[in-house]
Amino acid sequence: MATLFSKSSASETSNPTSIYDIKINGLNEKPLSIAGYKGKHILFVNVASKCGFTPQYKELQKLYDDYHEKLVIIGIPCNQFGSQEPGTSKDIESFCEINYGVTFPITEKVDVKGSKQHPLYQWLTQKGKNGTKDSSVKWNFQKYLVGPTGEFIDYYFSMTSPTSSKITKHIK
Repeated sequence: MATLFSKSSASETSNPTSIYDIKINGLNEKPLSIAGYKGKHILFVNVASKCGFTPQYKELQKLYDDYHEKLVIIGIPCNQFGSQEPGTSKDIESFCEINYGVTFPITEKVDVKGSKQHPLYQWLTQKGKNGTKDSSVKWNFQKYLVGPTGEFIDYYFSMTSPTSSKITKHIK
């Protein structure tokens, strides 16, 4: 008698993909190891240099400074919302360092939605991959929090301050 579900489809549903298996490069085009951050919370933020929310870089840096032993912030440049991140990797790096003193990791520029959505954002936005919930990226500076063992915690829209208790309550 045939079963309705194959072993692979059942295991895919019950065992979401690990965030630590996803590959992404830093601004320097060298691989950035997400697995290297096991044991820490990770806050992924799609960033842009010419957005009304760009001043959140200052708050992101403060959050990183305050919780760097328990948290890493990974900025992910994206040019999909109003073409607000048009620069090259060097432009983005200079902008972040000069204007906001950013010391947390910044990745290569990627698509966070659509047909060319980066695998990281597939994981962050699809319940089938993260095991918790579906979402869609609405604008720059949307935040996704992952726990120290790679579990998806939640996402926060752009207007949520990086230092909001909605985020920090999970890190403390």
